[in-house]
Amino acid sequence: MSANFKMVAKTLFGLEEILAKEIRNIGGGNVAIGTRSVSFEGDTGFMYKANLCLRTAMKIIKPVHSFPVRSEKELYQRVYAMDWEEYLSVDTTFAIDSTVHSDNFSHSLYVSQKVKDAIVDKFRDTEGKRPSVDVKFPDVRINIHIHKDFCNVSLDSSGRSLHQRGYRTATNIAPINEVLAAGLLLLSGWDGQCDFLDPMCGSGTMLTEAAMIACNIPVNINRKEFAFEKWKDFDEELFHKIVEVCLNKTREFHYKIVGYDKAPSAIRKSLENIKNANLSEYITVERKNFFETEKFNDGPLHMVFNPPYGERLNRRDLDSDFDVEAFYADIGDTLKREYPGTIAWFITSNLEALKHVGLRPSRKIKVYNSHLESRLVKYEMYEGSKKAKYQSK
Repeated sequence: MSANFKMVAKTLFGLEEILAKEIRNIGGGNVAIGTRSVSFEGDTGFMYKANLCLRTAMKIIKPVHSFPVRSEKELYQRVYAMDWEEYLSVDTTFAIDSTVHSDNFSHSLYVSQKVKDAIVDKFRDTEGKRPSVDVKFPDVRINIHIHKDFCNVSLDSSGRSLHQRGYRTATNIAPINEVLAAGLLLLSGWDGQCDFLDPMCGSGTMLTEAAMIACNIPVNINRKEFAFEKWKDFDEELFHKIVEVCLNKTREFHYKIVGYDKAPSAIRKSLENIKNANLSEYITVERKNFFETEKFNDGPLHMVFNPPYGERLNRRDLDSDFDVEAFYADIGDTLKREYPGTIAWFITSNLEALKHVGLRPSRKIKVYNSHLESRLVKYEMYEGSKKAKYQSK
């Protein structure tokens, strides 16, 4: 059984608490929250499990060395001194990603170049040959993080960002990041214990992530590859055992997950992505204009969606007469008129348009959608009036 070691999960701003909870729930130890990151401890099997199961992680990196550094020469010497044969061979391809926040180093690409020089010089001096750099499909991806006078060297166990789940081959205008979608769902409290609606489903990302949460399906089960599969110490038997154990923890879902969109192209893309994720039996997608719909059930309904913001879409992508403030007013009117007994959440960066919903949100959570500062807002639509609800207690 391998010993525990430290790992760091990278995430999006605003999802740190949710990610920490996820890590604890699957058995991670010594969990500590940072900015857009959460550190934790586990063994090799847990690293495989974290990549497979964490819905709000973008990357899982494994720190392997750290040292103080104040100059380019010192950086080169410290990297050169590392035992790179533990991680690479002359037949291994590698790439370097650098992040720099230091007065001593002004350019991350130059840091990557110095680190690359140190690694290949070390192999050339000891082996007579050097490994090659492959920036697109490396066998090993090395992460360099310099903050002030300190450098952390890590191995990237994920490879491509974990938001690239493997199911989304078709996208609509301004698609939401899969990790953000999962984070919004978890922030909203979605647990699969009632019916669900995304009334503006686009390419179906929210629907797919909602179904995977409801059925407890490992979120990255459809990915073709993780970076750790090319590591020298990759344990294929252990990885397949982890996959099997995680799949055995899936559960049945006894409610409805429904998506609407008025664009035929969005419906086609949603259905294709949902099929790729093997979730067609759980999700229904219909061509409907949300503003012409009514609640489809009599019980509780959980709604999470990503309406147009105005900022995220070019004007040519919208109807020429699109009025974002009127659009948000229609959201509020439709919720009030047609959706009693619904908990409705949506994300927007258009805080001015949000004022036109005409409802008071019971919660506002600051998140980022790409570079846009946004709010995830919650509206509680009671059966009857809110006043009547409290009088009946």
